Amino acid sequence: MTTTSDATLPVLGAALTLDHLPGLLDWVMEHDRDLELQDFVDVALLTGDTSPTVARYRDLLAGHKGRIGIHGPFWDLPIAASDPDIRAVVQSRFLQALDGGEALGATHMVIHSPFTNWSHHNMPADRDGRSRIIDCAHKTLAPVVARAEAIGCTLVIENIEDREPDDRIALARSFDSDQVRVSLDTGHAHYAHVSTGGRPVDYHVRAAGSLLAHVHVQDVDGYADRHWAPGDGTIRWAPVFREIAKSCENPRLILELLDPNDIPRGAQHLVDLGVAI
Repeated sequence: MTTTSDATLPVLGAALTLDHLPGLLDWVMEHDRDLELQDFVDVALLTGDTSPTVARYRDLLAGHKGRIGIHGPFWDLPIAASDPDIRAVVQSRFLQALDGGEALGATHMVIHSPFTNWSHHNMPADRDGRSRIIDCAHKTLAPVVARAEAIGCTLVIENIEDREPDDRIALARSFDSDQVRVSLDTGHAHYAHVSTGGRPVDYHVRAAGSLLAHVHVQDVDGYADRHWAPGDGTIRWAPVFREIAKSCENPRLILELLDPNDIPRGAQHLVDLGVAI
């Protein structure tokens, strides 16, 4: 249980699959930590029978009171494709994932931003570049947003290759829906800051403000997308968490690590810094 002394600190959650949840279940249940279930990125699962996966999660998480979400499929699934046939495939996969999410009671689904470092440099030279990306994303996501609204699941748009946060924030706002908000991956942002000259991680938090609903917490060295435990890379965590406390209310703070067995160690690093529990 949370004590009086740490009641104001945010509670860390985790991104896990069925393979790793049992080994971390005690850690999850200790503080009813938010979860992001990542099995639903697998197209083989989405096009098959998801009910055994859902049933197993329900059994494992009986009595869990934290928030549950899923990571949506993303491999080869651009949300701003101009080809209507490709858009149809993307829509189908996202809707299949939301079906699984609904069965689990999921209240968030991560989808990936369409903006890249290339688009950052080239959109200013193309008068219609930004609006075209946003228009294509709307054509792809219209039925997905409608479904998310119907089941109370928030789509959170995660920075992937984004150099700056503003385009993704504008995209989220353009839907004018409470069920479309922004996700921040700390490692992706720090990579973009070090390797491409983007803004530092805490600036991403400030830019999104109350629109920030979800954070993938992972550490990197600025050269690649490492998904290391906090403390293993070069992100300055105290300023990031100070900005989270000032800028947004109760975002899901999801440790998304290359090795899920490192989650307790990474969480402890942040606990020792006094920024989370």
